[in-house]
Amino acid sequence: MIQLRNVEKFYQVGVSRNYVLRRIDADVKEGEFITIMGPSGAGKSTLLSILGLLDSAWGGEYFLYDEPVHKANAKRRAELNKKYIGFVFQQYHLLDNLTVYENLEIPLSYRDVKKADRQSMVADVLDRFQIVGKKDLFPTQLSGGQQQLVAVARAIIGNPKVILADEPTGNLHSSQAKEIMELFKRLNEEGTTIIQVTHSETNAAFGHRIIKLFDGWIVKE
Repeated sequence: MIQLRNVEKFYQVGVSRNYVLRRIDADVKEGEFITIMGPSGAGKSTLLSILGLLDSAWGGEYFLYDEPVHKANAKRRAELNKKYIGFVFQQYHLLDNLTVYENLEIPLSYRDVKKADRQSMVADVLDRFQIVGKKDLFPTQLSGGQQQLVAVARAIIGNPKVILADEPTGNLHSSQAKEIMELFKRLNEEGTTIIQVTHSETNAAFGHRIIKLFDGWIVKE
């Protein structure tokens, strides 16, 4: 599903290069649940941004379903992002001026989904995540755990093949965090590939294997 070959990322500082990622080789099979771990500054979030097609300034080769992402232009990368990727962030990134329903609907509008289909898909996700009663509330009226639940629902509403989660429980207390991780586990069991960045050994235990980064290098897998 995903193959990375000699992927590198650096920032030019005068005449020298400050590397964030070095010679990354990795393979992800469809249906895996993978954890990326490492200390702050190891390159975890940078790697996730590359996987999610949010960062184009890197070197090496990246194949997504055998398509060479490294050769794709910006328009094609955006299309691949919409088709395959769902993102969950630590900070939720919900739009405070929109209701839960509207937050769930908006990514579908970007994909030119017809209104009747959008309404059906949102209704299905609200029911699946048991948040029908929250649909007319605004994010500021929800707890942190409820906001992250909505954020996960928004990430999966377009049926992505892979969910990329960057410290998805970092702002939650333990019971909320467990609820979110149990949800990821169910999604994975239903066939969604999940790649999470976390510092939590507890969260890492939900996955199948761990990729460890240190100073931009993969040091253990």
